[in-house]
Amino acid sequence: MDYTIAVVDDDPHIRELVEAYLRKENYRTIGLGSGEAALELLEGDPPHMWVLDLMLPGMDGYELCRRIRDTAEVPIIMISAKDSEVDKILGLELGSDDYLVKPFSPRELVARVKRQLQRLRRLQGMEEAPASSVRIDAGPLLLLPEERRVFWHSEEVDLTSKEYALLQLFAERPNRAYTREELLVQVWGDDYFGSDRAVDHLLKRLRKKIAGLPVEAVWGHGYRLRAEEGGACHEAAPSN
Repeated sequence: MDYTIAVVDDDPHIRELVEAYLRKENYRTIGLGSGEAALELLEGDPPHMWVLDLMLPGMDGYELCRRIRDTAEVPIIMISAKDSEVDKILGLELGSDDYLVKPFSPRELVARVKRQLQRLRRLQGMEEAPASSVRIDAGPLLLLPEERRVFWHSEEVDLTSKEYALLQLFAERPNRAYTREELLVQVWGDDYFGSDRAVDHLLKRLRKKIAGLPVEAVWGHGYRLRAEEGGACHEAAPSN
């Protein structure tokens, strides 16, 4: 598959350098100098992946990242001269998949792009594969894997691919405690080399969409979905 990557940076030298390295790997690129221009692309013919500068004129990279994540679960790599932990955490909380500090090696950026696209291919393969006919029923939470639909107290909830993958993992084995490392491997893949804080930020997004979701922290370990006994998987009723 030919992937298109949007490179959003107001510095034309950095933008052109990044695009040149990506094109050497046979990726199609679209160079943009502002968040506003990126929004036009998002609303028209969006790319498969975004590389965003944080400090953009007008709309900054944080806001642009949030807008992108509201519509799609495509990979986002944020680049910035800001190297504080707060900036990195904020970027992850808003939905970026990776954070690279300037000055950076273009080869390192290309390596990270490849890893993100490998995960995208794996995720696309999962979505195209035949899904199980089992419904997952954990108290007020209901998942229909065949349709990839989620209901909370009978109300349908719209989730991104990663949010759904995390929730399904919890719901398949309620009351089972997972470490952050286990969740990273299951949702992001075993080649993910970012911070395990990504789990915390994805869970935070999930809780915002499902108020009252009983996922609790297990001190010194990770997280689990608290559910009453018997809230496990059940065979789906046959359709008429």
